[in-house]
Amino acid sequence: MRAPYGSGPLAPAALAVRGAALLLALVALAHTLVRGIVEPGLALVFGLLVAAGELVRRGAAAGEREPAPLAAAGALAYALLGDSAGRPTTHGALQVIAVVVVAQALAAVPRRACGRRTDADRAARRTLTVGFAAVCFQPLYASGQAERWFGDGPYFPLFPLTVLALTALCDAVLAALLARSAARAEGPGALPPYGSVLVDEVRALTGTGVAIGATGVVTALGVAVAGPWAPAVLCGPLLLTQVSARRYTAVRTTCGQTMASLARATEIAGYTPPGHARRVAALATAVGRELGLTGPRLTVLEHAALMHDIGQLSLLDPVADGATARLPAAEQRRIALLGGAVVRRTGAGPEVAAVVEQQADPYREQPLAARIVRTVNAYDDLCGESVGGPLRALEQLRLGTGHDHQPQVVEALGRVLARGGLTQSGAG
Repeated sequence: MRAPYGSGPLAPAALAVRGAALLLALVALAHTLVRGIVEPGLALVFGLLVAAGELVRRGAAAGEREPAPLAAAGALAYALLGDSAGRPTTHGALQVIAVVVVAQALAAVPRRACGRRTDADRAARRTLTVGFAAVCFQPLYASGQAERWFGDGPYFPLFPLTVLALTALCDAVLAALLARSAARAEGPGALPPYGSVLVDEVRALTGTGVAIGATGVVTALGVAVAGPWAPAVLCGPLLLTQVSARRYTAVRTTCGQTMASLARATEIAGYTPPGHARRVAALATAVGRELGLTGPRLTVLEHAALMHDIGQLSLLDPVADGATARLPAAEQRRIALLGGAVVRRTGAGPEVAAVVEQQADPYREQPLAARIVRTVNAYDDLCGESVGGPLRALEQLRLGTGHDHQPQVVEALGRVLARGGLTQSGAG
């Protein structure tokens, strides 16, 4: 339903992030070349760790927030590294950035050779995030200020953990900027509010982000005690986590493909017009963005919109044009409940099934996603009935805001259509 990431022109926010990362990388590389590499053994170990993490990201599914967790953890560990085998390090923040940039660039070469496009936004985000962590940690550690604040005992790990928390917030801010820029590049449809995108990015940190951060801190502390060999042992669990996460993602992808196939079943069987489910899903997603839905909530909406008519397969005779609104309320409710039961068997999740099951309820009793699907579905049905075009269809929806449709959803639909982001018609 969404345009391929990066297929549109770059938004100013994405250009700013890339420009800042490029400037920081050039300064770090120039400083390191002039100064020379300090503690080259450590630089090599962490550079190889970052490069290896980038190389094993092959096979990552589209849409993963962090497809190279090992590289991210290695870069964070180098930024938070104070000692090596009990001896203070002196590599500094700029060398951290230079090593991470070079490692990412070297890992990108075989991906280009295989025809894969380097994700410049993700590389820029990592450069800035690691730079933030290194600038927060290295000067305070080298000057002894961190030791004066936290002591040299059991409370000292609070210092890297504090830096890690601030770094995670910085990463969420950058990720939200880039996600909103990607939404802008998809076309003239609705642009999600930055606050909603930021909240979703912060929530995403509770998953793989916690594992990445914990591995980075533990690796840095491990090197401080055991030396450069610690990463080989401490990063193993993160690799296992990555494998498990990819298997889960593969299952979710298969589930999505199953739902798309089931959505077409109603069209093939003649219960709904051709392309109806696809049109409703696309327009419902745009309306959801207009109303501030992002991340997982937008995915639930899209899947529910695809599957909203699956319960019609229980009918002996198809309803004309698939417009179940003409049926008695009890029959509408039965179809909705049967549709929800089918969705639950696909593994789509209880949230998607609940939206499908509540399609026949009064809108005041529905969650927002169900209200959106109901209104967009009615709009597509009205366009298919040739009521006089989109304006007449919207007019009829407004007349039904007393019981059938939430006024805010109808107005959001009108704004999306007015921008020309999507064209809906029953023949589409």
